[in-house]
Parts: sequence; C-alpha cells; structure tokens
Amino acid sequence: MTRPAAPRKPRARSQARIDSILDAARTLLAAEGVASLSIYSVAERAQIPPSSVYHFFAGVPALLEALTADVHAAFRACLQAPIEHEQLTSWRDLSRLVEQRMLSIYSADAAARQLILAQHGLTEVTQADRQHDIELGNLMHALFARHFQLPALPDDVDVFALAMELGDRVYARSVQLHDQITPRMAEEGMRVFDAYLGLYLPPYLLKRVL
Repeated sequence: MTRPAAPRKPRARSQARIDSILDAARTLLAAEGVASLSIYSVAERAQIPPSSVYHFFAGVPALLEALTADVHAAFRACLQAPIEHEQLTSWRDLSRLVEQRMLSIYSADAAARQLILAQHGLTEVTQADRQHDIELGNLMHALFARHFQLPALPDDVDVFALAMELGDRVYARSVQLHDQITPRMAEEGMRVFDAYLGLYLPPYLLKRVL
C-alpha cells in the first residue's frame, strides 16, 4: 500500500516571497487599519507585482487569515513558554501571568490589535479567530491542569476559550475608544477573565507536584 504524499512545504524562494507579502500587509495594517488594505497596496509596499501577491493569496481576507494565524502562533508560544511552578500560589496567579503575556503581545503588535480587537466586519477573519480561540482554550486548559487539580468542567462550553473571548471584548472596547489597551482597561479585562473562570474554578485548587 502506498502512503499518501505529505503536503509540500513552500520552497525557500516562495517562502521568502510569502514572508515579504505578510510583512508588508502587517505594516500597512498597523499603520492604516483593515479598511485601507488592498492587494495593490500590499504589492506596492512589498515592491512586487500584484500578480505575485495573487499567486499566494486569493484576496485580502486570505491575507488577513494568514496574519491572524501568525498572531495566534504568538499566543500559543506564550502559553507554551516556561512557568515557575513554585511561584504559583493559586490558579489566579497563573491566570494573571497568562493574560499579562497576551497583553504584552497586543501592546507590541498594532497589527494584532487591528485583527483581533478592532471592528472590521470581515466574517472570514472573525471565524478564523474563533477557531484559533478554541485551540488556545484547549492549550490553556491543559496548562492549568498541569499545575492544578481542576474540577470537572462542562463538555458543552469551552470555558477557557470563552474566558479569553470575554477578556478580549474589554480590550476591544479600549482599542475602539483609545486606539490602545490602557492600563485601566487591561486590568478590567483580566478581572473579567478571572471572574468567568471563577464561575467554574473554586478559589482554592490543590497544586500538582511537578
């Protein structure tokens, strides 16, 4: 029996072109927002023909979906980064650490704020973001379970994914009002995140022995 061929990775030259396109799109997105983004503006910024952009991306939604995937890759990395287990006294310590890491990504990346928190009305991007949130929620659930003995959680609600989405709603409000996540709204978003998790996690959880 022959095995199905594995999907090919882009060649180095093609990957370099893709990276150049995404870098140009990210720069334009951060500076001018989603509304001003077009295949032609990205091509001009990347100093390549528009046909080269279309070769890799069917349109602006495809570009934005790729950028959204990049942003969520950064979120995944922050969940997978080392954590000092001994310094955690409660699950809320872990909750705050995770949210602060994610806030640092938003603070440093204007394109991430535009994609995830700004009102752009692009269904494809919103759907991609929600799918990524489910994946992040599963990672976060596993992270909390690694450090603490969690109670049984409902199967019909993605508790950790929903907690993130609720916190993001607060951050989005701040971006709409102030073009940034202010310290006050950052604190409010973390409180919302904690408050929702607190509906399912008791104040005290036993720490695991690592």
